[in-house]
Order: sequence, then structure tokens, then C-alpha cells
Amino acid sequence: MPTSFSLARLSIILPLMLLTLSGCNMVVMSPSGDIAAQQRDLIVISTILMLIIIIPVILLTVYFAWHYRQSNTAAKYDPEWHHSTGLEVIIWSAPLAIIIALGAITWVSTHKLDPYRPLDRIDAARPVTDAVKPINVEVVALDWKWLFFYPDYGIATVNEMAAPVDVPINFKLTASSVMNSFYVPALAGMIYTMPGMQTKLHAVINKQGEYEGLSSNYSGDGFSHMRFKFHGLDQAGFDQWVARVKQGGTMLNRDAYLKLEKPSIKEPVRYFSSVEDGLYEAVLNMCVRAGQMCMKEMMHVDMMGGGGLESHENKAKLEHDNRHADSAGGHTEEAAPGATFPETGNPARSEEPAEGIDDQQEEPATMNHDMHKM
Repeated sequence: MPTSFSLARLSIILPLMLLTLSGCNMVVMSPSGDIAAQQRDLIVISTILMLIIIIPVILLTVYFAWHYRQSNTAAKYDPEWHHSTGLEVIIWSAPLAIIIALGAITWVSTHKLDPYRPLDRIDAARPVTDAVKPINVEVVALDWKWLFFYPDYGIATVNEMAAPVDVPINFKLTASSVMNSFYVPALAGMIYTMPGMQTKLHAVINKQGEYEGLSSNYSGDGFSHMRFKFHGLDQAGFDQWVARVKQGGTMLNRDAYLKLEKPSIKEPVRYFSSVEDGLYEAVLNMCVRAGQMCMKEMMHVDMMGGGGLESHENKAKLEHDNRHADSAGGHTEEAAPGATFPETGNPARSEEPAEGIDDQQEEPATMNHDMHKM
């Protein structure tokens, strides 16, 4: 009875699992961009190479268990057997050949699919020529939304981007506060974004459609909703999209960016018809707020050997994380635990005895003797 019940339950579960899997969007294995397609091919080739060993091992394990079962008295039993040169050659040469093949494929693919490497082809049949002009997109990972600059068009968007089909896309990426990861599975592999640093990604979309973009690195409360839509359009559709952004957008200056930078969840799509000059560079160098020292200036100071005694004046200029500042723009009065002079004016050591220690208690004679020697 239990066996028949288990079989009946299995007969119900298996069709449901197959039905569920049939509804899955296997975008990683069916991408729409050439870079993602090459990465898909790398996954397939590596899997097939590894299955060359895995499948025979599984089959032989089942065969040995069946052939050398206790009831099979016809199976040859040789307790003195301990070595076979031919078997050793097969056991070691096949995995070694597969490891060499995987190593060669990994070496070539690591260089060919380097995200910093400009594209040399649109797809397998079309190379990139001088007549093809790439589109530039500057990406900023905010808490918890995505900001896209289009410097060639002077526009910006939040949680929506678009690109023409069969046109290379040159991404520059950074973050405002914490590390994130930019990922459009249909377009290309993921690439990290970090504050004060810039990463690059080169990709191309080869099919029209609407694709999902997301953050693949946990970054706080709103991480699960940090998603955006990526539109692959023909050139006419992309031109219309740019015109729509310019007509329905507002100005993105430093003040507007500082408001946008504040953490928010499920941020709606926004359009900015114009962008203040140098805003992305200011975000990258962490100096959007007035009076901040840019990262490139700080690195120049370090390269010149430091700022000397006057460098204490740079303290306020280097305060980039103001999420705990009060409403007036200054700092809260509560000092950090353990903060000492010169940050707070508190001396490094307190005259008060440590908790639980009697200041009148005499030190052991041996300790006094050692201290006098010192």
C-alpha cells in the first residue's frame, strides 16, 4: 500500500514539475545578445566535456552493482587482482584530456569575453566596422534604483534604458554608496559597480524586445526591487524613445541628483530631458555636493606626498557618506563609540579607572618592581 501510494504521488508530482519548467524563461540559455550567446555556448561546451566523464562513471557504477551482485555466481571473483595498465591509462588520460580542453577554452574565452574589451563583431556573421558607431551609456547604481546617462543625447533615465539593435553599447558603470552588480541576462554577463571606481562593459543586443535588468549583488532593504526594463529597439524606435524622454523629462542637475540619490524602494521610471555638464564625473569622483573634494584631487594630493599640516582643512571635504547627518546638513552631536582626540577633542586615555578596578588598590610588589626597572 505505501509503495502504490508513493508511485501515485510521484506520477502527480513529475508532470507538475515538467509543466513548471516548461513555463520558465530560460533567458540565460536563450539570450538575445551576442556576448550572452557566447557565454551560453561556453556553458554548454563545458557541460558536455564534463559529461563525457560523468555519464560513463554513473553507468559503470550501476553496471558494477548489478553485475557483481551476491546472487550472480557467474561473475568472476579475483581477490588477488590489483593492477591493470590499460585501465590506468584510460582512467587518467581521459580526465587529463578534458582538463586540458577546458583550460584552453577558459583561456581563450577569458580574453575574448573580457567585459573591458571592445566588441569586434555584431554577431557570428557580422564584424564591427568603422561605419558602426557605438552608443555610450553611463550607469550609476543608487539605493535602490538604476540611473542611466546617455551623454551622446544629453538625457538620463531612471529604471529604464533602451538601445538600438545591432549597435555596440559601451557601458561605464559606478555606484553611489555600496557595491552592486549590473546584470541583463539577455544582453551580457554581470559586472560590478563600486563607489569611487569605474568598471566597463561592452555588449550588443541582436533582437528586438523588452528584457529584464536587475542587481545581482545584495545591497540592502530594497535589493529585491532594484530592477529595470531594457528595450531593444530598431533605430527608428530608439529615436522615438529618445524624443519621448526629451519631451517628457525634466532637468537633472546636482540638486536633483542629491534628492534622487536618497534611498527609495520601487522607484518609478523617470525621464530627464537634460543633464548638467560633468554630473556623471562628479558622481564617479564622489564630489556632487558643494565643497567636497573629488577623488581625482585626493589621489593627486596623495601622489604629491600628502597635504602636510594644512591637510586637516580637507576633513570636511572628504566626508562623502552623509546618510547619518542631521537635517541642517551638519553632523549629529553624538560621538562615535571610542572616538578620541583630535576627532572629538576627548583625550586618548581617561583619568577615570576602568570599570571594576579599585583605583586605591595597590599594585603587586613584583609589578612595581618591574615598572621601576622600566
